[in-house]
Amino acid sequence: MQQYEAWTNDPVRLGYVERFIGSLKQCQELGITPMCANAQGLELELPYHQKIIGNLDTGVIHGGAITTLMDTASGASVLCCLPELELCPTLDLRVDYMRPAEPGKSVYARATCYRITNTIIFTRCEAFQRDPDVSVAQCVATFMRIGRQASPDWFWKQIEGAGNE
Repeated sequence: MQQYEAWTNDPVRLGYVERFIGSLKQCQELGITPMCANAQGLELELPYHQKIIGNLDTGVIHGGAITTLMDTASGASVLCCLPELELCPTLDLRVDYMRPAEPGKSVYARATCYRITNTIIFTRCEAFQRDPDVSVAQCVATFMRIGRQASPDWFWKQIEGAGNE
């Protein structure tokens, strides 16, 4: 069981991640929010609420909500790890579930990029609960580098916060 220490926030990267997560409808619906972002990666929170319960008898969170949390964390970690902003779609995502998340508690995902090439980015992510840290799931993912020019300018202005100062 890994104990997670708080990372130091990079306000610029955190701003990118907040605006990126805020633009994703599934994150809005699930209530996913960034907790921390820096050059190492990021951490997101999925708060516990009725909409994400998969088993009404036990209150256990649906695996799809946790997969969405981990895919989003992994993809958004790319915004933190690259020297310039670039949108990179998911190529592959493998999730290993360790145990059900304890009902009534938030689930956190911490994602990092561990290899960056000219065409592919490789990430790791762990979903866990605090007090004590309990691993719920782990994933590895790959993302395709398509370049900044593959996304519209309005998208980058939104992520960079142009006009929001």
